[in-house]
Amino acid sequence: MRPIYIYTIIFVSISTVFGSINAFEITSSESLNNWIVLQNDATWIGWTDHSGFPVCQTRATFPYPMKKISNIIEDIENYPNVFKRITMARILDDDIAHVVLDMPFPFSSRDYIIQFVKDKSHTNWIFNFKAVTHNDAPVNDKYVRLLNAAGEWLIKPISNNETAVAYTWNGELLGDFPSWALPRAWKTQGNEIIDWLNEALSN
Repeated sequence: MRPIYIYTIIFVSISTVFGSINAFEITSSESLNNWIVLQNDATWIGWTDHSGFPVCQTRATFPYPMKKISNIIEDIENYPNVFKRITMARILDDDIAHVVLDMPFPFSSRDYIIQFVKDKSHTNWIFNFKAVTHNDAPVNDKYVRLLNAAGEWLIKPISNNETAVAYTWNGELLGDFPSWALPRAWKTQGNEIIDWLNEALSN
């Protein structure tokens, strides 16, 4: 009986550190459709309604191998040096991170805690994440907590030195952000993500 008791204590201890909040998930960005296009050039940006949430996507092709791109995306703690709106990113557990996102004046910064999963195959590389809670990152009044944060990086090699990248995310911003300004914010964010990723790759 003692081993069962020990395992039970371990399980309870772990489960109190972080937990699911029945958060929204984006399980397969390729299955999304009915996009409303916000920009259609070298960087494509659009959004669609998915389960009642505004899901956004930005896509571009990069002249770099898949591995070089995936190395940047999975290095979460380096995000503030790549994606300039992220002011803090820290790993809380092996697959859990806390991210703080700066917002333009006069809006409060946003933060979110995500659990992420990486999946690599011969044809693509996927980095999927959804919101969770964690004892080491309680709600802070300085930030608006994005309880439904979710997204996916999908990276597909076109050739040895050319890669298609699509980033999909829940565009919900909560707080006092006006709904009429959301499409403009999504378009800005989509361009920034691609531009900053390209800048990091070129360095």
